[in-house]
Amino acid sequence: MVDESDAEVLERLLASRFSCRGFTDEPVAEAEIEAIVASASRTPSWCNVQPWHVDIVSGEALVRLRHDLMADASLGSDYPFPPGYEGVHAERRREVGWQLYQAVGVAKGDREGSAREMLRNFEFFGAPHVAVVSAPAPLGVYAAIDCGLFVQSFLLAAQARGVATVAQAALAQKSQFLREWLGLPEDRLIVCGISFGHADPDHPANSFRAGRAPLHEVTRFHR
Repeated sequence: MVDESDAEVLERLLASRFSCRGFTDEPVAEAEIEAIVASASRTPSWCNVQPWHVDIVSGEALVRLRHDLMADASLGSDYPFPPGYEGVHAERRREVGWQLYQAVGVAKGDREGSAREMLRNFEFFGAPHVAVVSAPAPLGVYAAIDCGLFVQSFLLAAQARGVATVAQAALAQKSQFLREWLGLPEDRLIVCGISFGHADPDHPANSFRAGRAPLHEVTRFHR
């Protein structure tokens, strides 16, 4: 076996990771979860404030959370969602949306089917674990940026250990509910959730991969 360079390992992890939307019910060992969080905690942060806080819900607690979340009618995120998407951002969003719908058999115009798929966010796509990431309100937007870096580290650390993930902004729409359910203080803002576990290779939602914009569309070199 040929040894991979660090760059090759990183590229392989980035290329193989995907947003998993279908999990088996097999739990991840707690020692593995701790290792993932420990790796993610090496994420750099503004002035090394390390603003992230992670609540991991599993087992019977996750069953209760799933039930309570599905029964809750409130919506509202601590960090405002975009008012709309335009141009290339709308095109990219639309493309991945249709990839998902086609994979799971939701036809164009099937609002009931698309709503059903959206609600799967609040069922954690059947994952045996969810991590809720929050940040202290007084640290403002840079704490949210730091948490975004932490989320990426978490995703890659999980991928390196054979654990599938999906980062979910949708869970931030239940910010007040999650804050109360998890017993978090009012000055902690919900950034997102990460559902994780072992991917179900036969689930149709896992049969596609989102595309990426070519380098020339996202990068300018000034020489």
